[in-house]
Amino acid sequence: MGADRALGFLYEALWTGLVISGPVLIATLVVGLLVSIFQVATQIQEITLSYVPKTLVAGVTLVALGPWMLARLTDFARSLYLVIPSLGH
Repeated sequence: MGADRALGFLYEALWTGLVISGPVLIATLVVGLLVSIFQVATQIQEITLSYVPKTLVAGVTLVALGPWMLARLTDFARSLYLVIPSLGH
């Protein structure tokens, strides 16, 4: 296996990880920003106020997009397994 092929696999792995984790990270980022704006506007400095909404949104996002994320990861793993026989040559 050449270096270019290995780098291609690495690129695919990193891109797949970014695409899979992106929606959850973006959702929690947006909710964290909204909660921070709310805390600044109301001067409520409760530390748990930022964790609970982010945890709930992350859970809802995982439940909603979980099948798509799993399908994407399964497709990537399947493509890697299908390449294994050609690596021996």
